[in-house]
Amino acid sequence: MPIINYICFSDLHFGDVNSLLTRLKQDSNDTDPGKPSDVMVQLVECLKVLINDNGGVKPILVLNGDILEMALNTDNEGIMVFQRFMELTMQKGKELFNDEKIIFIPGNHDHHLWESARETQYLKYIKGHSGILNIPWHVTYMFDKGDPKKIVESQLLTQLAQQYADKIVVATAYPNYAIMREDEQKCIIFHHGHLIEQIYRIMSTLKTWIFPEREKPRQVWHIEQENFAWIDFFWSTLGRSGEVGQDVGLIYHKLQSEEQVKELVYNVVNGIDKDYNLPGIDSIAAASLKLILGIIVKKLIDLEKFKTGMSPADSIEKNLKAYMTGPLREQIRVELGRENIPDVTFVFGHTHKPYQKDIEDIKGYNKWVNIYNTGGWVVDKVKPDPDHGGAIVLIDDDLNTVSLQMYKEKDYTAKAEDYAHKFEQANPLHQHIQGLVRPDEDPWKTFSRCAKEGVEIRAEHLKKYIGVTH
Repeated sequence: MPIINYICFSDLHFGDVNSLLTRLKQDSNDTDPGKPSDVMVQLVECLKVLINDNGGVKPILVLNGDILEMALNTDNEGIMVFQRFMELTMQKGKELFNDEKIIFIPGNHDHHLWESARETQYLKYIKGHSGILNIPWHVTYMFDKGDPKKIVESQLLTQLAQQYADKIVVATAYPNYAIMREDEQKCIIFHHGHLIEQIYRIMSTLKTWIFPEREKPRQVWHIEQENFAWIDFFWSTLGRSGEVGQDVGLIYHKLQSEEQVKELVYNVVNGIDKDYNLPGIDSIAAASLKLILGIIVKKLIDLEKFKTGMSPADSIEKNLKAYMTGPLREQIRVELGRENIPDVTFVFGHTHKPYQKDIEDIKGYNKWVNIYNTGGWVVDKVKPDPDHGGAIVLIDDDLNTVSLQMYKEKDYTAKAEDYAHKFEQANPLHQHIQGLVRPDEDPWKTFSRCAKEGVEIRAEHLKKYIGVTH
């Protein structure tokens, strides 16, 4: 029987009012983080079915980014919801996950946790070094191979987790983390997914616009070095900025409505005209300014999670291939010290659209690369999107991989999904998980009902929040 060694989540957005895992007060859009949401409770019941039939092995939990929502709400709310999750999954003597290590790969909405871990990493270097210091670096090793010197601890998450499992350490890797099979012929690579989208590399783009003779960075450490401040500022720290943070949250949610975006742009132009009384500003200048601002905002509207009418695989594949053939491939080559690389399965989230696909002939890789997206657990749109939903990626001791799709917004049936090319052998983990998931029985049936209710309630609240009337 296959044994689940790793369970991967992403985009839980703990604390966000639109997260299905954040409890809301009755008939209110106010959060109630002192208690777990119904969806969280039922999700944990489903996890128990998987883990209680796992030969006594407690899988390692992999948190692949955007676990705490730090951009759209204050830190305390995300922390409290994380505590509720740990209470349910790490009860003394009934732990669902490995009680010594959690792997955390920060995303854009909890990027600030990486900045804190990065400073811890550099402090460790300083304490063990004399003489001239190197410039602080912006990434961790992807392949740690069990070397504790390559592990960076997230002190905040570790302290929170140790309230429930006193020996556990939350090991942080950024922006990529790899699990290598013992024979080094196969690996799983985790990346949250934000660096795949151009908006998170906008500082590098602006640099080349202003100084055309300069090249865009090709290595992941240079991409992060040039863009970390932008990612941290706009996507990970504004939630603690009082009313300004709340306003940014409102703007973020308005991005799904072109009508609402136009209103925001016009408000900016009118505010500039009113407060600064710019000389010569007339209807033509105002129209030009609106056009320029509209182009900038269009970059934000073009975020993958807001796209509709296109399969997630098709809409993101170009950017995904560019990331894999460029900075990811370079990091693999440098760390392994060789040109030929193992078979790769790539797991990412960020888009809130779970899917699985095998892609043929990605330059620099073996013939096939299996791709899995873990989706997300928040309601981004006022109307149901059949591509949006949450999934869990399961990995066994032979690095076979399965996506357990828990729900999509028009299909709340849990199902085990696999996408292997026709030359691969049957996936024994997929067959095993299929036998455990019984959508017409509890806890799967109750989970589906709670997820559907949770999506509908949050969609209605979101509609009122951003002022959409239809």
